[in-house]
Amino acid sequence: MQMSVCNCKTLLLSPSLSSFKFQSTTLSLTQRCFSSFQTAPSFQPQQPISDDTVKQLLTNHDGVSRLMKMERKPLLFQPQSHPRWFPYLDRFSCENGYVISSGEIIDAVGSVMSEERRERFKNVVRNRSYSVCLVVEGLCDFGNVSAAFRSADALGVQSVHVVSCDANKRYRDNRHVSMGAEKWLDIELWDSTKECFQMLKSRGYRIATTHLGMDTVSIYDMDWSCPTAIVVGNENRGISEEALQLSDLHCSIPMNGMVDSFNVSVAAGILMHHAVCDRISRMGHHGDLTEEERQILLAEFSLRHSNSAISIVQDYAKRKAATLT
Repeated sequence: MQMSVCNCKTLLLSPSLSSFKFQSTTLSLTQRCFSSFQTAPSFQPQQPISDDTVKQLLTNHDGVSRLMKMERKPLLFQPQSHPRWFPYLDRFSCENGYVISSGEIIDAVGSVMSEERRERFKNVVRNRSYSVCLVVEGLCDFGNVSAAFRSADALGVQSVHVVSCDANKRYRDNRHVSMGAEKWLDIELWDSTKECFQMLKSRGYRIATTHLGMDTVSIYDMDWSCPTAIVVGNENRGISEEALQLSDLHCSIPMNGMVDSFNVSVAAGILMHHAVCDRISRMGHHGDLTEEERQILLAEFSLRHSNSAISIVQDYAKRKAATLT
């Protein structure tokens, strides 16, 4: 898979990146994603995004899109020169119309962030990857979705896709299950399996649905270094017929008990864990972002860090504009 690169030229200040030691480079290319100096404003401690439970995020496109800060690539992406998908551009549009880079964001927000928090962000970003993503299709219990989110975050799987969540059903608030993991993931919502799979294939993913059948491949026989979208299905019905037909392969977790299935969130966790372990055994690591991509994702995390982060960056942009007039 390949990715087009756009050499956008914007008028930038030259912040030092001493806080994070990532070097800014050229930016790469948004999509419909339904998926949170000097004299800076007072910095508020990190707080949960107001009322953004997993239920509210997944039944409200605006709720998910509010989590995404940096500009993103087009929805339909035709790879050309890059081996795998990365969603963000190295640009953030401010209220005054100015565009600032990831390096400027890191410099602005990092200056009012604790050293411990900066190191935590760097370590998390270093172990993130988009080469494995999770797709949950038609789940009825947001508790399962929340648990899957938590596993994805813990294992370094940055991208999660949710197909056809029914907003008319009654769900529990499961933020305590996800532990707020949804804030640090890239979540995309889809109205149909076909639409989701079409997009994933345009980004270079092979699609592996979990299914027991004659043509099923054991997850232990798969090469997970290949960009792969793991699909888990409804708690009762499993994977839909449409998903089975549109997928590239069917895979299963070998089981030796009397029961031939796992809870869907447990299955998702096992699949992602094995994918990460296999990637480490083959390549020596799971995280595979370039230095430029790490810096951009670090800027994205910095913007999601607290309720004050956006204000700090907007204030920086105003000062930048003032120096250019």
